[in-house]
Amino acid sequence: MLQDPTLERSFRGHKNVVTGLAFKPCMKQLASSSMDNSVMVWNFKPQLRAFRFVGHKAPVTSVDFSPSGHVLASSSRDKTVRLWTPSVKGDVTVFKAHTSSVRTVQFSGDGRSLLTSSDDKTVKIWSAQRTKFLFTLAGHINWVRTARFSPDSRLVVSGSDDKTMKLWDLASKSCVNTYWEHTGMITSVAFHPSGNVVAAASTDRSIKLYDVRTHKLLQNYSDAHTTSGSDGATAGAGVNSIAFGGPTGEWLISTGWDSVVKIWDVQEGHLYYTLHGHKNGPTTTAIFSPNGDYFATGGSDAQVMVWKSNLNSHGSAGMEGIGDSDENGPRYAHNKHGHALHTELASQSSAPRPSEVPPVSASGGVTMSKKINVLSGSRGSGGLTGGMPPAIKLGAPIFAEKDLDDQPVADSGRPLSSTPHGSPIRGHVNTDFQRTHQTSYTVPLEVRTMPDQLSSTLQQVIRQIDVLTQTMSILESRVTMNEDRVAEMSHRFGDAVERINWIASRLEATTLSAGQPGAASSQPPRNDSAP
Repeated sequence: MLQDPTLERSFRGHKNVVTGLAFKPCMKQLASSSMDNSVMVWNFKPQLRAFRFVGHKAPVTSVDFSPSGHVLASSSRDKTVRLWTPSVKGDVTVFKAHTSSVRTVQFSGDGRSLLTSSDDKTVKIWSAQRTKFLFTLAGHINWVRTARFSPDSRLVVSGSDDKTMKLWDLASKSCVNTYWEHTGMITSVAFHPSGNVVAAASTDRSIKLYDVRTHKLLQNYSDAHTTSGSDGATAGAGVNSIAFGGPTGEWLISTGWDSVVKIWDVQEGHLYYTLHGHKNGPTTTAIFSPNGDYFATGGSDAQVMVWKSNLNSHGSAGMEGIGDSDENGPRYAHNKHGHALHTELASQSSAPRPSEVPPVSASGGVTMSKKINVLSGSRGSGGLTGGMPPAIKLGAPIFAEKDLDDQPVADSGRPLSSTPHGSPIRGHVNTDFQRTHQTSYTVPLEVRTMPDQLSSTLQQVIRQIDVLTQTMSILESRVTMNEDRVAEMSHRFGDAVERINWIASRLEATTLSAGQPGAASSQPPRNDSAP
């Protein structure tokens, strides 16, 4: 039986919005970037103080540890990338990566390459050893906000303000496919650990999952994050970040403008948890630890929170043991923290159906809601029984989120009445506790067919557009080079004209000075003799 996520640690030190997070592979440290122009490295051992790295002259947009954990990379709006040694000494290497703000930086899985994306509409690949530029992936027509390596480092996926996501093959340095389904700017992309699925988040409030082999839409979570104003209108909307987690990538974590963190079950295709921990604005970033036992979140409240996920059935211990590693990897001690977020399971004697329990307050003012399956059977070590709907696996046809009618579910022996959906229920849970359940999950739609000829024509048009875009980028660079050459030639021509004029003036002066004696000798001689 899965337990609820527990808040293990809350780090305060940033003075502005947290923009990026990265776990050190050995789980001894957590790095964070912020709009306050700094990078923080938090040590999980309580007796060790955090490190603050300063040097960037503009907001820091993202951070990432190398696979070995010996180097920490950070990107910034000051157009540079810095490579830090995550220690007290804090040695740093700086290089100018782009001609505009750098949005993301990431090491490849083998640690040999470095990826950067920028507002200059390009993605660049670098040699991580010598910070040597290798090549550019050009094709987007607007800012490239996000880019990620595939697990095998053979592919790159990028998302842009042009509302498209592109898949790149690094061997051929070309765009393999362009995904056009989003109606808003792409804010975050992520590869599934299998390497066969990629996810994209957008300002259109949706999260979409695609198969990179067939380029088909697998799942669509519409209205994944949204915020409603007091008048019911949408005051702000959009998904800010996404990341896969778990031993086999069965979970997807997302942040957004609604100030919550959501965990999605991508195997069954529905929302599983909603956590209310960050205050005073949107949640901005969230990542899972390498083994999925923990996840970290950051927000506009300048806080970094570390949670024990409890999503793995075998579980793991608390954070006291993090960083106490041996030759077999990190060891974890027993969890002694008491920050559990309590959510009771409801029972129902009628036909089983998925239900969502509204948020329940916990210690520290953290609230959450949990997606559960309410069944007439039992939930044991073997999983849920009693007529559970079949699980939806990745790779199914096309999916979309469908909201079913809300129905109150009564916990045995407790009278219930409805409460507004989505409002956090604060206080202690007692026999008078009242709540309402909303049912929503992802179901397969009818297959939407398209004539083969039309589909083939559209694919050809998309490929031609990609070629034209790349050609325009090459022509633009050549025009810029030609303009520089013309300016240089014009300058040289001006110098030559000035030199010619100077030589001509000297020749003219020389001619005049040489002609004066000749003019005097041409006069007739004077006769001084008498007649």
